[in-house]
Formats: sequence, C-alpha cells, structure tokens
Amino acid sequence: MSTTITKESMNEFRNWLHSEERSEGTIAKYMRDLERLSAWLGDKEVTKENLTEWKEHLTANGYEPVTVNSMLAVVNTYCRFAGLNIKVKFLRIQRKLFREESKELTKDEYEKLIRTAEGKGNVRLAMLIETIGATGIRVSEVRYITVEAAKAGRTQISLKGKIRDILLPGKLCKKLLKYAKKQKIASGEIFITKSGKGMSRKQIWAEMKALCQAAGVEASKVFPHNLRHLFARVFYRVTHDVAKLADLLGHSSIETTRIYLLSTGAEHARQLEGLGLVQ
Repeated sequence: MSTTITKESMNEFRNWLHSEERSEGTIAKYMRDLERLSAWLGDKEVTKENLTEWKEHLTANGYEPVTVNSMLAVVNTYCRFAGLNIKVKFLRIQRKLFREESKELTKDEYEKLIRTAEGKGNVRLAMLIETIGATGIRVSEVRYITVEAAKAGRTQISLKGKIRDILLPGKLCKKLLKYAKKQKIASGEIFITKSGKGMSRKQIWAEMKALCQAAGVEASKVFPHNLRHLFARVFYRVTHDVAKLADLLGHSSIETTRIYLLSTGAEHARQLEGLGLVQ
C-alpha cells in the first residue's frame, strides 16, 4: 500500500474498521483524525519522522495531551492497517488525581435537564436522558432499548466484539412502556424519529445541547457520555464495587472505570483538609 494517505486508502481504512466491528462513533472519530493528518501531510509520506513532527505540531498548537494521544492511537491503527512498520510513542501523562468541576454533571443538574425537556414538551428527550442516566449505556447502545427489553426488564448489548446483559430498573421499564404505548410503538426500538429510524448520535447531542440555557446548566457539562459518568459515580457511591461497575459499563480494564470515578478538585481538597495534618 502507498505510504501517502489517499482517498482510496482512507475508504479502505473505513471499510476495515467496519470489518473490525468498530462502532459508528469510533469510525467517525478515526476518519476525522486521519483527515486532519492527511491535510497536514499534503503530499508528504507517512514516515516515523513526519508523524513525530505532526505530534510536535499538535502539542505546540495547544492540543490537550489526552487529545494528542487519542489522535496518535488512530495513526498507529492506520499504520498497522496499511502494513507500515511505524508506531509513534504517546505523550507521557501523569495520572490525574481529580476531575475539573466545570465538566462534572451533578445529579441536580441531571434532574434539571429532564424537567426542562418535559417542560418543553420533548418527552422523548426527557426519557432518553433518564434512560442513559439510569443504565450507564453508551449513546451508541440506545438502539438496544426496545419494547421487548422494557417488558423483560433487561437487554443484551453487543458492541466491540463483546456481549453484556444490562438490567433495566423496574420503574424505568414502566415509564418506557407507557411512553412507547403513547407513541404507538408496539415493538423494536423505543427512541425513534418520526420516520421510524433510530435517533443518531448527532441528533441526541444537538437536542441535549439545546436544553442547556433553559435548564441553567453549563453546555460544557451536557453531552451523552457525561450521563454515563454520572451513572458510574452514583453506582459506585452506593455499591463501592468497581469490578461490577466495570462489567456494567462494558470496560475491559478496571483502570478505565477508575477514570470515571475521579473526585472533583473541591472534593479532593476536602479530603486533604480531613487528614488533620495541619496544626
């Protein structure tokens, strides 16, 4: 395969990602990052030197280290796909001890979003926010919330080559079935558009963002994946079982789950004060 990134190689890469059963969201992210690299490279070849220079370019232009590493992961995957014996080293990042409060969605804010959606007459969005928040599913897994699942009280999710069972709270099931009946949805996916198709990630994202101002919640906190983080924090506070939480979230590594459980800077400060080591 050519050592330059071409439209043909990008299409082949996309098809390969599909064959690897990557989610649509992951594929979209990979293609965006590859397009950025392709635009920066121009006619230059994919070499270790050029990719290292691109890494330096990203860092110099203010990209967060985590973002740079996620883009390098895409590049390394592309090189593996293209048969190129190239692997760019990730930036070394000290593990974070706490999370920024400006990005943490609280339970009160979560409830505000639901009430605001209901107040605006968008019952579907209110139910969707509550469903993700109460189950911790990914936005790409919303399609597994069906009438049949609500009746059974559980759903089986197949994603990234893994299958896991998710229990649905009884109260949520009743609300989902009531909503489905009102919308005349007798079977299949519950969260669908007027044309009967499942809601897209982009549509869910846009509808959630549109609630921010009316709900009085910072836009930086309002996105589907943050509901998943909220579920993780609340579940852990109740159970203190990180292994079970990892299974529920579909994480292969508990280390990934631990990232979801970082305390905020304010919580971290209170913990330090509580040590009583300053006289």
